[in-house]
Amino acid sequence: MNDVSFILSELESISEPEYLKKMDHFGIDISKAFGIRVPNIRKLGKQIGKNQELSLLLWGTGFHEARLLATFIGDYKQVTEMQINAWVKDFSSWDICGQTCGNLFVKTPYFRSKVIEFAAAEAEFVKRTGFVLMAEAAVHLKKEPNETFLSFLPIIEREAYDNRNFVEKAINWALRQIGKRNAFLHGQAIQTAHNILAQNNKKTNWVALDALRELNSNAVLAKVNP
Repeated sequence: MNDVSFILSELESISEPEYLKKMDHFGIDISKAFGIRVPNIRKLGKQIGKNQELSLLLWGTGFHEARLLATFIGDYKQVTEMQINAWVKDFSSWDICGQTCGNLFVKTPYFRSKVIEFAAAEAEFVKRTGFVLMAEAAVHLKKEPNETFLSFLPIIEREAYDNRNFVEKAINWALRQIGKRNAFLHGQAIQTAHNILAQNNKKTNWVALDALRELNSNAVLAKVNP
């Protein structure tokens, strides 16, 4: 199963018009989408298996679900910096951004430099990518040292003013995930949240207050202090 036209026809055959409406409701760009639940795309991805060449071809079609499928079958070991830069410019939905970062980009040797580069960008989804990479790294890269995440916290503090929807939510997510990683980073994330509040900028308050709400919850405290 490596013919792009055949795969697109397969995707169309499992589409649900009603689900397309739900995607639109949740802020997903449906300008070129079929309306397919992610588990069904994952299932198709497992049938296909890892195939970097096909991943690139599917991405090139521009179809939302084809791009999600591309993130499932892509081989992160073959992802280049050029591919990262090109795909990030194509991002127009939060779910594509998240799946691409979590399935591919965060596993590459470029993710640290891309965090720094993208977090300082102006374009909304490019900037979002920088913070999604932080969050995904905090969740998935178990062997990553604390120093990596300590270096991310000043960036979160610096950019917390950006209250554009998709940026603000990613900054908040990154702060929360870093703070849930372990006891040391929990304390550092709490301090970062307080530093953000000390900016006395209404644009930054939600990022900090929402993060503190979760980081000070009994569930998180039990997790970081077992």
